[in-house]
Amino acid sequence: MTSTDETRQVLEKYLHGHDDSMLSDDVVFEVMATGQKSAGREAVRQLLDFFYNKAFTADFSLRSLVVAENKAVLEADFFGKQNTEFSGVQPSGKEVHVPLCVSYEVSDGKIRYARIYFESDALRMQR
Repeated sequence: MTSTDETRQVLEKYLHGHDDSMLSDDVVFEVMATGQKSAGREAVRQLLDFFYNKAFTADFSLRSLVVAENKAVLEADFFGKQNTEFSGVQPSGKEVHVPLCVSYEVSDGKIRYARIYFESDALRMQR
């Protein structure tokens, strides 16, 4: 079991240092809106690269991070420019702001699972 303090350290290192060594070798990230699962460190890297560098040129601004033993929930604002069609929404050329929530499971000092909640409806409303 990973203590609350250890869980916080893992998430802070991962989020603020973009340290993907905090991902377990068998990590799974699941996009809840689509059910898409990316399994393994390289697949997760590709998923995040797609979101932050290909579909969008984007970043996130942390609103809150709630941490408990083995679990953490991030609430953030995803912002940036949409580069390609995404979830049926064509790029407008304007900066977009989308609520983002990610639920993490941590064990043995590594992120094992993440569920990503990306509010595509908020993106549609910004056309």
